[in-house]
Amino acid sequence: MIPQGDCAALVRRVALMEAESAVRRVAMEYFRLCDTLGPLTPLDALAALFTDDAVWEGRGRYRKAFGRHEGRDAIVGMLAAYADPPHFALNGHYLSSESIEVQSESSARGSWMMLQVSTYNDGRSDLRSAAITIDFVREGEAWCIARFVTENIFSRDVGPWNDEAPISVPDAAAPDGTEQEGVDP
Repeated sequence: MIPQGDCAALVRRVALMEAESAVRRVAMEYFRLCDTLGPLTPLDALAALFTDDAVWEGRGRYRKAFGRHEGRDAIVGMLAAYADPPHFALNGHYLSSESIEVQSESSARGSWMMLQVSTYNDGRSDLRSAAITIDFVREGEAWCIARFVTENIFSRDVGPWNDEAPISVPDAAAPDGTEQEGVDP
């Protein structure tokens, strides 16, 4: 039998891990939706990730580019402008250096270092890095974004990310034992 005090500590630890996992899923869903912004993006699903009074803001170089948006409707309106007509031909956010701190049963803060690769519908491509900080609150059973802050670390124009060049692979042996060049495994 587990002593009662140990059970309470175990319950708290499980609740902490569940909260960390839940806020991570909210953040990842936000970036997944941003990576696929287009006319078919479910903006209601994007809206559901934010509190009614959420704030989304750019800092540093991003302050001028993206501004500050207060309220769920303003945030979704800003993001919808990238969806229709589609702004991106290719977009990918890659997050690392995660730190999630659950502050209470109803609040948490996460931070990530983000790398974003984009090709725009006008043909330009760039590489960006930003520090992301997200404050989350629990509303009922759902964790939501209350404050989203993105601060530019660097931005650089690059050539196209995707081209039709063959994919380099080692020479492979044919089923009869002869060598074949450039065969995909």
